[in-house]
Amino acid sequence: MATFIKTGKSQSEQAKAEALVRQTVEKIIEDIKQGGDAAVRELSCQLDKWSPESFRLTPEQIEEIIQGVPAQVIEDIQFAQANVRRFAEAQKSALQDIEVETLPGVVLGHKNIPVNSVGCYIPGGRYPMVASAHMSVLTAKVAGVQRVIACTPPINGEIPAATVTAMALAGADEIYILGGVQAMAAMALGTETIAPVDMLVGPGNAYVAEAKRQLFGRVGIDLLAGPTETLVIADETADAEMIATDLLGQAEHGPTSPSALITTSEKLAQETLVEIERQLQVLPTADVARVAWEDYGIVIVVDSLEEAVVEADKLAYEHVEVLTKDPQYFLDNMKNFGALFLGPETNVAYGDKVIGTNHTLPTKGAARYTGGLWVGKFIKTCTYQKVKPEATAMIGEYCARLCDIENFAGHAEQARLRVRRYGKVAVEK
Repeated sequence: MATFIKTGKSQSEQAKAEALVRQTVEKIIEDIKQGGDAAVRELSCQLDKWSPESFRLTPEQIEEIIQGVPAQVIEDIQFAQANVRRFAEAQKSALQDIEVETLPGVVLGHKNIPVNSVGCYIPGGRYPMVASAHMSVLTAKVAGVQRVIACTPPINGEIPAATVTAMALAGADEIYILGGVQAMAAMALGTETIAPVDMLVGPGNAYVAEAKRQLFGRVGIDLLAGPTETLVIADETADAEMIATDLLGQAEHGPTSPSALITTSEKLAQETLVEIERQLQVLPTADVARVAWEDYGIVIVVDSLEEAVVEADKLAYEHVEVLTKDPQYFLDNMKNFGALFLGPETNVAYGDKVIGTNHTLPTKGAARYTGGLWVGKFIKTCTYQKVKPEATAMIGEYCARLCDIENFAGHAEQARLRVRRYGKVAVEK
């Protein structure tokens, strides 16, 4: 039986905070819908103290920014992007167009078609999320998207040079220094100077995630990637230092980022609680990580690995790190997770920054029904059909009768017209 040694805020407390976010985002979107560029500029001034002559960077500005970035930074970005590209290309190769004759004279198929235009959000603020450029822009380009635009906020009134470099190297067609809900709404709705896109992707804070939710329908989205979540599953072979490091290493994302430990060892659970307190005394980002841990941290002690799987699938967290004797057991048995990190040799930071798997992943239980961002998210799998005359006469008989059952007279007539017109051809043959 699972025992909760530590829990975070209640569902009702979280709901109150979410309601406030929802109202704020709704107003911003409506303001931009009505005011266009003027509203975007006003919000940027108010929220980011940022009002350049143009939010879009020119090719000359981009080149100048890249020239000022240290060579080692560029090399590191290129290394990460090469890994992301290799994995994305391998994923794309698994997507095949098909065409099959399901009955004599009936040919059905599907074709994989990239989305025409995509808007990518690359978070900034305290943490300039350089890696999000690889995950969104580059992956969209590998998928074959023709127009990929990218927005990132200024940081303390400055353009984030490394992020812009990563956007450009990833292949962004347009780069805007614009952040938050105003960036999401501008990309989705369009303004006088920003042509709207067909799809929004990328991670962000609670406001950005809520903006995607409210804009969904007008545009497609990848998924609702809100505040990051991390779960560590550990048995007696793990050590408290590594668990605490890996939990706090993700809790630093923001004050609402949940971290959880599920373990078969109560001794290890207690040691981890002590170790977390020790590390919070020296962690440079402890001001954020402590709030996240105290408000959203969870520790669960279970009786068996089987029970660990049950509890982990209930949480359905974004990142799941497995520090057990047999990590493969969780790959074989877990169903609800954004990404798995198997064994002590790997960790969530690898996935976030460099190894090649995508870091835009489902949160808030969405792992129950979706995976993370990948090439396939940018591709529409569209079906088609081709039918020979003799086949349509036969299919039409069935279709008409099935339409009659549902009282769809017009549908039935579409089928009977084919029976009348092509049935004669079939008989003559």
